Amino acid sequence: MNFVQPIRDLEKIVEVRAFLADRSARNELLFCFGIYTGLRISDILRIKVKDVKGKNVFFIKEQKTQKTKKKGSTTKRIPILASLKKMIDKYVIGLVDEEYLFKSRQGRNKPITRVRAYDILREAAHACGLEEIGTHTLRKTFGYHMYQETKDIALLQDIFNHSAEYITRKYIGINQEAIGAAYRKLPY
Repeated sequence: MNFVQPIRDLEKIVEVRAFLADRSARNELLFCFGIYTGLRISDILRIKVKDVKGKNVFFIKEQKTQKTKKKGSTTKRIPILASLKKMIDKYVIGLVDEEYLFKSRQGRNKPITRVRAYDILREAAHACGLEEIGTHTLRKTFGYHMYQETKDIALLQDIFNHSAEYITRKYIGINQEAIGAAYRKLPY
């Protein structure tokens, strides 16, 4: 299994977004949706136009968590930040409410696949000189930058529905940074 990293450098985030914007408004929105909401790609791909059109918040039933396997899926309230709302409002002009937000060009009304989302992100990452990038990079990037702004690991633990803070730290790459820094301090 490949371990993917968050995009830590804000300039690289801008670069990836610009690369995607040059190719497709859908792909740019996919990237921004992931880094602004912190949702799993499997949850993002299930979103329909009606779920977010003209809204400041939306509700989603998360599909994949250890806790939901025991209790059933949980509904999560996700704020839509102003900059993301502006992108969504522009993107959905002319789209039907029942359409998937990230609609595939294949078939009548199907979302893009996880594999296609992965390919989109990998192409952008490669073009921008990034490695260790995958679909979880979006969620991890959200978490990493949220942590850098708030330093509130308990909040992120709750957002990600993780059972322990150390899992959240490892997930967003904070532990990896600390390990790298410790290695660089060796005197020999």
